[in-house]
Amino acid sequence: MIDLTGKVAIVTGGTRGIGAEIVRTLARQGADVALNYRKSAEEAEKMVKEVEALGRRGLAVQADVASFSDAQAMVDKVVAELGGLHILVTNAGMNWDGVLWKMSEEQFDRVIDVDLKGTWNYLRAAAPIFREQKWGRFLSITSINGLRGKFGQTNYSAAKAGVIGLTKAAAKDLGKYGITCNSIAPGFILTEMGESMPAEFREAAINESAVKRAGKPEDVAWLVAFLASECGRHITGEVIKVDGGQYI
Repeated sequence: MIDLTGKVAIVTGGTRGIGAEIVRTLARQGADVALNYRKSAEEAEKMVKEVEALGRRGLAVQADVASFSDAQAMVDKVVAELGGLHILVTNAGMNWDGVLWKMSEEQFDRVIDVDLKGTWNYLRAAAPIFREQKWGRFLSITSINGLRGKFGQTNYSAAKAGVIGLTKAAAKDLGKYGITCNSIAPGFILTEMGESMPAEFREAAINESAVKRAGKPEDVAWLVAFLASECGRHITGEVIKVDGGQYI
């Protein structure tokens, strides 16, 4: 049984899509959950209300994941207001696609700053807390495109591959302190963004998979909850694909 009672979690990018479902799932399993937002205060507060409706404490904090100081300030606020930190899920990310010969420096830098440095910013802030209490769960959301590469995504694929390397290295740094670090690599997941894609792109992604269907946000969230609990205590340094066999 997955039981996260008494645990406090941070989920970055928790206002919509996969992140929002992770927030809900962790709360359903008993965790208090904090999430960040950059501009969408209304969406963030809506998620806090969902968490509270599940009988847990919720907290929304304005923070740009690409900012080292914002990440530290958020972690400090969560510890002060919710009484600790046990689970960190770095889900926030962005893509800004373009073929290599047309991609701008700004496109490359922004995606690296949000997707890769943003992951490091939060883990760097959380690691001393996890180390001191000799318990912690770090879950980074990467992508199958960080494993295989993707046309038009040299920035995104590089960032997500970096997240995998970061997570594996962190597993070695932190393992002796009772901390596990794992990456989850979704394939095509049908979120609001996926539903707005042209039908031919959706069908192409679905046809790549072995099971011939799109994933749902809960498929990722259930795995997050499992790995965050004692059920996943002996799993670390792994990259687990949630892609229905899209990349085998």
